[in-house]
Amino acid sequence: MPEPASTTLVHRKSLGLRARHATLWSLRLITLTILAFTLTLPFLWMILTSLKHLSEVGVNAWLPGEMGWQWSNYPEVFRQIPFARYYLNSIFIAASVTFLNVLTSACAAFAFARVQWVGRDKIFLVYLATMMIPGLVIMIPNYQLMIQLGLVDSMVGLILPASFSTFSTFLLRQFMLSIPRSIDEAAEIDGASPWQLFWEIILPLARPGLVTVTIITFMGTYSSFFWPLVMLKSDHTYTLPIGLLAFDSTAGQATHLLMAGVAMSVIPMIIVFVLMQKQLIAGIQVGAVKG
Repeated sequence: MPEPASTTLVHRKSLGLRARHATLWSLRLITLTILAFTLTLPFLWMILTSLKHLSEVGVNAWLPGEMGWQWSNYPEVFRQIPFARYYLNSIFIAASVTFLNVLTSACAAFAFARVQWVGRDKIFLVYLATMMIPGLVIMIPNYQLMIQLGLVDSMVGLILPASFSTFSTFLLRQFMLSIPRSIDEAAEIDGASPWQLFWEIILPLARPGLVTVTIITFMGTYSSFFWPLVMLKSDHTYTLPIGLLAFDSTAGQATHLLMAGVAMSVIPMIIVFVLMQKQLIAGIQVGAVKG
């Protein structure tokens, strides 16, 4: 018995919608694949260049030529410069800045989001306005202050100015504002002190924001170049971005060793991002729509 005309029409529309969705999904997949491949090309070029002989760097060919794969470039980096010391310096400075920045930003965000005091919102707007000041404008005052404190050419001089962040405070404040006020009231009824409210209740609930600030701060500090270049004078205090300049100087340019050093230096950032990318994306999304 033939199907009614209406049933046939609905079936055709359903097939058409499925075909359209399949086409859109395929286009999105192709577009994302192209973008991913394009973004991966610089990293791939860096890895392949780090495995070339110096005479073959700059040649149009992507793969190493007659000289073969130069795996010895990687241990050569450690022989040319104290790469392990630079590595430890960078990780120590990045970890210290991250810890202090998260701590100070969380405390400031709690004061701006959960504590009631006169002029709080107006002061926060003034505090937020400091984000519009370019970093280069405050570079000279910061450097003069470090000279007066005797912190030039020291790790403390790198850590201290970077331990406070307006952006981190703003991001964590957004998270804390999204937490219901009823939690504060329940904690106060149970006899919780402001410190207990902050440490035992608000911070665990703001974990996505803390993870986001941790990742952004660590990656930004680890790859920082200009401020360490200004502050550091001694070889034993150099961070990786400064130490790797030894391969690009007036004495010559060892691009193959420079790329090998850079390839090894990005490992911590890749590990941190891969392990925490879900929390980073979730944290940015939540923090962007709450306020």
